[in-house]
Amino acid sequence: MFVVEIREQVVLVTGSSRGLGAAIAKAFAREGASVVVNYYKSEEKAQKLSEELGRNSVAIRADVRDFNQVASMFEEAKKYFGKPVTTIVNNALIDYVFDPMNRKTPETIEWEDYLKQLEGAVKGALNTIKAGLKDMKKMRFGRIINIGTNLFQNPVVPYHDYTTAKAALIGFTRNMAKELGEYGITVNMVSGGLLKVTDASSATSKEVFDLIEQTTPLKKVTAHEDLADVVLFFASPWARAVTGQNLVVDGGLVMD
Repeated sequence: MFVVEIREQVVLVTGSSRGLGAAIAKAFAREGASVVVNYYKSEEKAQKLSEELGRNSVAIRADVRDFNQVASMFEEAKKYFGKPVTTIVNNALIDYVFDPMNRKTPETIEWEDYLKQLEGAVKGALNTIKAGLKDMKKMRFGRIINIGTNLFQNPVVPYHDYTTAKAALIGFTRNMAKELGEYGITVNMVSGGLLKVTDASSATSKEVFDLIEQTTPLKKVTAHEDLADVVLFFASPWARAVTGQNLVVDGGLVMD
């Protein structure tokens, strides 16, 4: 199978202006990849990160739920780098805060809440794959890494809409892996635990983080960089024979 070293890849990280996405973008840049910093609302942070990463990075705005915007982003990236996107990290999270005290319950949650998260997770991933597929098929190479969560295996806090969307994403991941493998395209998922600390987890109390530390075999809360390095693995030649997999990165809290 044809493989491409990370330093030769053009990597699109959706929702990468901050938090986990920014950590993933930095990890790829550290390894010499060309990086597209995608953002939707946080233009200032995205531009600042792109400047930090250097000339091998560009910040491009696109709502992943809108295929036309996504397709334009791929074309802009191809024009900027002079070669197409080889690697997609579907990380974008649509307006979600992990707040255990004020979360939606079965009495208050609505179908629209589920749809919002499904559109961000599954529709967003579908749009990026469709936008990049023609070039990936032509290259006979592609790496697609979807960001999941350990909550659909162990819903310690039942964030119904978010967790359900990520559970759907693993089915999406495996179907795409089956469909695209013959073209040299792998599709995998990395599922982290609660990360300390992102904008999304800022409402999580110290007591919750302390509990995670106490009950996790490694006795630590997962950091952005812990998960980012595993994303690198799936993009690397070392993972050339791995597809359709979900790797949980949470210090051993969930053992599958």
